[in-house]
Amino acid sequence: MTIKLTAVFEKVPEGYIGFVEELPGVNTQGATLEEARTNLQEAIELVLEANRALSEEGIQGRKVIKESLPITTA
Repeated sequence: MTIKLTAVFEKVPEGYIGFVEELPGVNTQGATLEEARTNLQEAIELVLEANRALSEEGIQGRKVIKESLPITTA
């Protein structure tokens, strides 16, 4: 299963800027479109990692149930 996200890129004088429609806070820039794409992948990974760490802090010491959540997209 693959989750499909929407990357949006815009040409600017410095190169390209980009963001992910479905993930607020995931944005980047690059001198070339390819660099912006690569940087956007890294930004997604960093945001997800940071969100997981914040979540872990928030539930530390609490009795919770954690499980995988499969996402089915059309």
